[in-house]
Amino acid sequence: MSKSTLSFQERAVIQDWHDSAKSLRSIARHLNRSVSTISYELHRLRDQPYSATAAQNQTTSRRTQRGRKTNLTANLNDFITEGIRVRHLSFAQIAQLTGEAKRNFYNWLAQGRLEITSEELPDRAIRYQRSHETRGKAACGRSIEERTNNGRKTIGQFEADTVLSGKKKGQALATVVDRASRLTITRRLSGRDSGAMKAVLVDIASLLGDNFKTVTVDHGKEFAKYQEFEDETGKLMYFAHAYSPHERGTNEQRNKILRRFVPKGRPIEDITDEELVDINWKMNTMPLECLNWRTPLEVFWEQMRF
Repeated sequence: MSKSTLSFQERAVIQDWHDSAKSLRSIARHLNRSVSTISYELHRLRDQPYSATAAQNQTTSRRTQRGRKTNLTANLNDFITEGIRVRHLSFAQIAQLTGEAKRNFYNWLAQGRLEITSEELPDRAIRYQRSHETRGKAACGRSIEERTNNGRKTIGQFEADTVLSGKKKGQALATVVDRASRLTITRRLSGRDSGAMKAVLVDIASLLGDNFKTVTVDHGKEFAKYQEFEDETGKLMYFAHAYSPHERGTNEQRNKILRRFVPKGRPIEDITDEELVDINWKMNTMPLECLNWRTPLEVFWEQMRF
């Protein structure tokens, strides 16, 4: 028992001595307490006679109400669990959707009050070491230095890349990302060759029409048929400088989001067409801080030309 907290026995003495008209100083001296402590205790119940039992009940009740009340309800816990496991959202995105402070989610996670674990958080345990490129390099086409920079003000400037399962053989995915809206189109490639990539880019460019103006890529050999792509679509393909992934930063960041759904080591053959459609939908309806918490689909749709 803390010295600052009176016990029930001490309160009983205070009631008995006070009823016997003992002075505050004599009660304080007998209990080895300060006079102010005795005075405060006698005035605890305000407009009613002092009772040791009533004072003790009041203290017990107040003690149970101490501490900051948590906002973590069962419904919020379920929403967080679904957001992480099903929608693959980050704590920042869930915080924006719920109006709850992001730091509270980390505190609840550290306290073991959430249904999820830290290993389930987005980007957890992802390694950034890349295997050595074995497919060769594409011939250098039009340099990124020739690309008109619109400061991400309007849609139509895309970046493209491939995502592998991590296996030496197997299928791959093509990711095509709009720099302004972050709209991400993920397609399954029929092979890991330039013909398969060209076919996907031609199809996307044809579907989007005037909403697809340029595409920026790296020097991977899958983009070797850039000239055929330009001839068939009338769109321009730009090549970033070698070993400069930051020049395609939008695509790199969106690929990291994609890894929440398709972690390295998972065979892309195991991803059904229905799941791939669902992944595209979730990525493009995910609110992003860089878009002022709007979704890529919203931003792209607003600027689309029909």
